[in-house]
Amino acid sequence: MLDPHKILATVRKATELTRRTPGRSGSVVRLDGADEVMVVGDLHGNLRAFRWALAESALASHPGRHLVLQELVHEINKSQDERPDLSHRLVDLVSALKCQYPERVHLILGNHELSEITGRTIGKDGRALNELFRQGIEASYGPLANDLYQAYLTLFAALPIAVRTSNRVFICHTIPDGYDLDRIDLGVLDAEAWPPESMKRGGTVYAMTWGRDDSTETADRFAEMVDADLFVTGHQACDEGFRRANHRQLIVDGTDPYPTYCRFPARGPISIDALMDSVKVMGLDSSD
Repeated sequence: MLDPHKILATVRKATELTRRTPGRSGSVVRLDGADEVMVVGDLHGNLRAFRWALAESALASHPGRHLVLQELVHEINKSQDERPDLSHRLVDLVSALKCQYPERVHLILGNHELSEITGRTIGKDGRALNELFRQGIEASYGPLANDLYQAYLTLFAALPIAVRTSNRVFICHTIPDGYDLDRIDLGVLDAEAWPPESMKRGGTVYAMTWGRDDSTETADRFAEMVDADLFVTGHQACDEGFRRANHRQLIVDGTDPYPTYCRFPARGPISIDALMDSVKVMGLDSSD
């Protein structure tokens, strides 16, 4: 059994390293020195997909490659309904990976992590995912469960909201809905801490983790607002593991049955077609 004291120390160290990530300003990390970026879709505790993606990333042999992960918590493909959610194990693994590659591993904020920070319950198939998540931590870590849970919340509150490349690809959990664009304050992205109102409905942090507007008009407007050309996002389930949402946006999904990532050059011109061509689907494609 893993030592919960060591896990607690690792999560706390990962939180510190997350805040001190090179290229980070406020809640955005700039990858000006990256050669390649690999973005994995929402994982939701999917350890099998994480291990596949980690092997595919081959970080040890590709020093110019960066790995972007999102949405670790709240299992949604769980078949054993009688057991608690064990997605905290993925948070532990990614924390250790951040400690190993502090400059090249980036976990971005998703709406499920935000729901844990704010206490906003998310339900799925009649189950309260937040409660199952807490039960899993208690079952795994006993007397240290509350300390670990608080450490997870501190880590989630330290996460960047977006990662951007020098070739103008903006990686975030989702694009805000069009009706939010006139009222959100992107100055929040420059702040060291998020104002409470930014995490509520209508706020910037909420909008960038909960939006579901795929329209071309919204993508064009938001691209101008954040000075980007293309977006790689998650948040939305994809029947085939990924989809082109519009002429600027690629959505990748890391859940079963088709966990997916994209890996693309972070320098030089790039198109939405090139992003689409960079997609790999577990079980259908492999790379070295």
